[in-house]
Amino acid sequence: MAPLKSLERQYPIIDSNFQQFCASHGIFSVEDLLIHDLYVLVALAEQYPTSERLKQGITQALSIIDGQHQPWLNGMELLEDAQQNKHILSTGCERIDMLLHGGLREGHLTELVGPSSSYKTQVCLQAASNVAKMGEVVFLDTGNSFSPKRIAQFLISDPADKEGNHTILQKVLKNIVCYSVYDIFTLLDVSHQLKSNLTSQTGGQVRLLIVDSISSLITPVLGGSGSHGRALMISAGSFLKKLAHEHNLAVLVTNHMVSGEGGIHKPALGESWKTIPHVRLQLSCEHGTNVCNMCILRHPNMASGKAVKFMIS
Repeated sequence: MAPLKSLERQYPIIDSNFQQFCASHGIFSVEDLLIHDLYVLVALAEQYPTSERLKQGITQALSIIDGQHQPWLNGMELLEDAQQNKHILSTGCERIDMLLHGGLREGHLTELVGPSSSYKTQVCLQAASNVAKMGEVVFLDTGNSFSPKRIAQFLISDPADKEGNHTILQKVLKNIVCYSVYDIFTLLDVSHQLKSNLTSQTGGQVRLLIVDSISSLITPVLGGSGSHGRALMISAGSFLKKLAHEHNLAVLVTNHMVSGEGGIHKPALGESWKTIPHVRLQLSCEHGTNVCNMCILRHPNMASGKAVKFMIS
């Protein structure tokens, strides 16, 4: 759900005064309201000269929550939606597509987790270059990882065909929209703007949304004993899943690994995050080579443990 600040333009009642009141009680997003006793919050608002307006703001925020509830759907409706509206997008890597029975599925949030230098970004760039041949890609770049030159390398199969290469490269790069995103609040703002554009159909047909990397945005807000960071993490993940489902996007995010018990590495962001992605894939690289291994950690349609080996050119 949205940070309160991003709602001010659409809902003037959620102004700076209301935001300051909420912030003084540890509330920074709509989701934060859900973990507070609203009766206590209303009572606190009564102590302010602008109590009536503050209570109107609380009511408005709660109506936003109600408006974001998903409608009830039966199994047949979900199956029909998956068959008719949720297509599979090739990653551009034959071996990965084979492992995933075709590639990335629209409506799913897929997480690619692996240690540093395991080619996570390269897989993202290859997927972006392939999907952008037929639709738009939004690439949220958190660490200056987006590389137009690398996109070109994935696309050029015949160096002698300069005119053909230029035409394809021009089309693909025009279809990739890249944003620099350096904190979770910007991620939420950009995600909500993307939703607004998709809802009003002011943009083209976005097929793939990439966040490289989601963990670099979330890890800084998870420190301390408070629940605010965790609430922001769940809010961001849930909203990305909502985007994927409602607008038939494939969402691909990357996550790093941290050292766990006994020095065994595990995906970052903890137990609360691991329930967010529909698909979790672990990526590793054979030392000193460009040979990669991808293993399914979680998939709604496939058994965990299936793996494939491939090379990144």
